[in-house]
Amino acid sequence: MRSISTSYPDIAYHIKEKVACHLAQNACVCHVDEENFHLPFSSLLNPPVWAHDLQHAFLENHPDPDGIKRNRVQEYGNFRRRSYSPADELIVAKANSPLQYPIQGVEVQPLKTIIIPGLGLWTGARSNYEVHFTASMGTFDVAATVDMVSIKGEGEKRMTLSSPLLPSLNRQLQFVTYTNNIFHPKTADSIQFETEGHQSFFTIKVGHRKVPKLYNSGYSEDYNITALVTIATKTFIRYDKLKVLIDSIRKYYPTITIVIADDSKDPQPVTGPHIEHYIMPFGKGWFAGRNLAVSQVSTKYVLWVDDDFIFTGNTKLEKMVDILERTTLDLVGGAVREVTGYTATFRHTISVEDGGEDGDCLHMRLGYHHVIEGFPNCVAADAVINFFMAQTDKVRQVGFDPRLSRYGHLEFFIDALGSLHIGSCSDVIVNHASKIYLPWTKSDGQKAYEHFRYSSTGGHDSNEIFYFKNRFKCMTSQ
Repeated sequence: MRSISTSYPDIAYHIKEKVACHLAQNACVCHVDEENFHLPFSSLLNPPVWAHDLQHAFLENHPDPDGIKRNRVQEYGNFRRRSYSPADELIVAKANSPLQYPIQGVEVQPLKTIIIPGLGLWTGARSNYEVHFTASMGTFDVAATVDMVSIKGEGEKRMTLSSPLLPSLNRQLQFVTYTNNIFHPKTADSIQFETEGHQSFFTIKVGHRKVPKLYNSGYSEDYNITALVTIATKTFIRYDKLKVLIDSIRKYYPTITIVIADDSKDPQPVTGPHIEHYIMPFGKGWFAGRNLAVSQVSTKYVLWVDDDFIFTGNTKLEKMVDILERTTLDLVGGAVREVTGYTATFRHTISVEDGGEDGDCLHMRLGYHHVIEGFPNCVAADAVINFFMAQTDKVRQVGFDPRLSRYGHLEFFIDALGSLHIGSCSDVIVNHASKIYLPWTKSDGQKAYEHFRYSSTGGHDSNEIFYFKNRFKCMTSQ
């Protein structure tokens, strides 16, 4: 059984099979139900459990099974590194008071059973030693019994252990189990652990294990951008700008997939190799288009670009992939060079201050937090320019509020606060097409775009989004 301490090896115990059988083992296996006898319609009333060997089925006919396994191990290592939190580590509070118990790191899956690690009682001589456990979302039991220990409340929310011998009681504490009996996919139970004159509390996290989401991009010493990255953009009327963008991408990345969301009134065909063009309802909007485009990405990373950007020799997507692969960043922004020669990174820090019953205060400032170790041209920030690469699944988790139909950028990063680890690198640069036109040189398409883009109608008032959805009462910004 897992989590059994090796202390007190000279004190015998007796396995309690009906409890111990529910504990997790060191390795899982998939078993098929064996039908001992067959009754009419039994498969309909109680469908049998079936099992499928994924490893054998997938690798049997794969041309490079060892390579795919190496890639899987590498991807899982990256996933574990990104998912790790020191708050998940098991820490046991040594008995500064008489009670020893786990401070953090104890987890149980919904409706499952675990042994509670690290329990102990350290106190002076008494005629009898007694401890009590109380839970609200589960019950206690023991996986084994120890002689000279009395147990009351097995299988209940409150259990008491007592013994005239302290070593025997401590040995029994090594077998205390907790079973969650109220289903919730992610919550915690507060456990009360007490003895005479002393009381402590600790939490047991209740939740399903986080299922990895790994991308099979192929194992390679160099970054295969086509396999790792999809470029996503949103267009509206500006097909001339879009064509320039696509042509510039193809100059440097001829086989990368480009996903285009388009809510023009009279959409024009956008065709070519590795292009996916999705038509939306007319005027559906900026963030709705972002949602659509990102929803169709099947690669590990998505690069967001505006439809009036232009790739150059400085638009090195490999650099963005490198920092995402080698750090815990979820999203990294680049820089946008204007026709004037000015290069913008649009870095912001964002913080939320407790504001009481009327709502909180949102503070946005130009700047960044610190330089990222190993990447001197990159910094940590909370919001970046509208040219960024990100983990596809992390962007989907945050999403883009579709009510922001004409304007919106920082709103996404406000929603991402606390969810995305964000960086910005000044050495990955995309050019911005000129926005300067003489009035008599504007095409009908440009005039139509500006009419919709800068109209006061059609865009949702972000005051409501900030005030109601985000519960802010005020905001400050640079």
